[in-house]
Amino acid sequence: MQNNKLLTVSNFIILVTILMYILQTNMDNGSLFLGLNIFFLEANLWYQPLSSMFAHGGVGHILMNMFVLFQFGNLIEKYRGVKTFLILYFIGGILTSLLSFAFMQMMGFNHNLVGASGAISVLLGYVALVDTYQRNGIITWIILISIVPVLIGLPVAWYAHLIGLAVGFSLGKFLR
Repeated sequence: MQNNKLLTVSNFIILVTILMYILQTNMDNGSLFLGLNIFFLEANLWYQPLSSMFAHGGVGHILMNMFVLFQFGNLIEKYRGVKTFLILYFIGGILTSLLSFAFMQMMGFNHNLVGASGAISVLLGYVALVDTYQRNGIITWIILISIVPVLIGLPVAWYAHLIGLAVGFSLGKFLR
């Protein structure tokens, strides 16, 4: 009996993320309620470090993130198991959200952080740790997707990418 390659936890998370994006875009102030912002502290919206991983800044943003999640989430799930993938994606993603929020507060940024990019960067950091052949390419890619958009004026949470990369690399040391 052959396993259906579409029935993976990674693909389920992609489906949930798409459904949450539809919810976000169809509710009043959906991005503010589901993103990570000052309301995390001021309005006690403690769910935001998690919900921000499902909210996105547009169709292009979600498509790009879900494409990378499809590739690397399924890769980790297949070769390292569902448990490792879930720890990396959710624990690493929430930790990345919290560290990104702390960085925003420290720098005086008043942004609304949305997207799975931080959690996906955790996955990439993990792959960079365990697959030394891909390490330089992954690190270069994270730096490019963090810096180039900022240079051309796009609002990208570059720090979430870099923090996620470091979190993934660090978490990976415990998951080996």
